[in-house]
Amino acid sequence: MFKGVHHLAVDEKGRLAIPARYRLALAERCDSQLVITVGPNPCLEIYPLPEFERIVRDIQAMEDREQAETLKQWFVGFAADAEIDKQGRVLLPPMLRKRVQLDGAAVLMGQDSRFDLWAAAEWERRFGESVDRMPALQSAFRTIRR
Repeated sequence: MFKGVHHLAVDEKGRLAIPARYRLALAERCDSQLVITVGPNPCLEIYPLPEFERIVRDIQAMEDREQAETLKQWFVGFAADAEIDKQGRVLLPPMLRKRVQLDGAAVLMGQDSRFDLWAAAEWERRFGESVDRMPALQSAFRTIRR
């Protein structure tokens, strides 16, 4: 399970250091093989390879072929394989970095089975101290048992 918020930096070569607490689990779970792609938010989604493959199978099994094709075009079409190197870094493809304006400061958010990687400015705009998001957040929290 990936959780928490990690303020990181993308270096000049486009590499991101995966937090140390996840490296061993990723090595055991997927031999450090990841897939980086786009999703519905202006961030990158980073999946362990087996989780990405499961989602692709789910897309292929969808009855609504129009939705399935749209998802394949975006989720699969923009996907790039990546591997965590010996220093714990992953190389982010330039095209994907450009799509979400990711250069320099970044925020990695655990999302259970994946990570979302945000440009720091976009993450702050969306999740910072903004009060306009509070009613939607309060409503969402009322729908779960805690």
